[in-house]
Amino acid sequence: MCGIIKSREWKLSGLIAWVLGVYSILGHKEFRFVLPVLPLALMFSGYCLAEMSQFKGTNLHGKVHLSRLQLSLILLIVTNVPMALYMSLFHQRGTEDVMFYLSKEAHDGRVKSVLFLMPCHSTPYYSTLHYNLPMRFLDCTPSDNKGTLDESDSFLMNPSDFVGEIFGNLSSFSHIVLFESEERHILDLLLRNSFLEVRRFFHSHFKVDRDLQSSVVLYSQRDVL
Repeated sequence: MCGIIKSREWKLSGLIAWVLGVYSILGHKEFRFVLPVLPLALMFSGYCLAEMSQFKGTNLHGKVHLSRLQLSLILLIVTNVPMALYMSLFHQRGTEDVMFYLSKEAHDGRVKSVLFLMPCHSTPYYSTLHYNLPMRFLDCTPSDNKGTLDESDSFLMNPSDFVGEIFGNLSSFSHIVLFESEERHILDLLLRNSFLEVRRFFHSHFKVDRDLQSSVVLYSQRDVL
């Protein structure tokens, strides 16, 4: 806001407001939708910091006071660096950790096929596995028929019935990956099909758009262990 007010570039700032307003109306929201206006927002931020740099700290009674620019930079560092580190190193890391683990197991020949019982595109998939193994994730392709649920939504609504109906006895998969929030719904089904828990990977401290997905759980056929 500081840069917008000081620069008085109302057309560019109006463009940012228009993009944010339009995408806020949509039911499906992703950060990447507003990335095109990020350079404009950074430009206004830089303009504000440049304006602040013209105000120097005063020396009163031998004490040096920080300038507005220095105070602003300190505030930006204190508020952004810890959050950046947390989001980069801890938040929602489970889906990557499980793929790194599966890649190591595949290297040792202990992975034959994998079923991902989680919302579609939750993991980096082959880009992390690096092995040509059969894998299956829940499809989320929009249907031409209004009101028809995709596989991902159907699974979340009734995990146990969906898995039993679509995948049968699960014997064609050596490993199954799912979130802890859905694990309790199909635990009996997994145990009946000779699946045992292998590893549990931390994923998140708080929920984002669904139930709390605190952990990613990896199950394996008993004879694979």
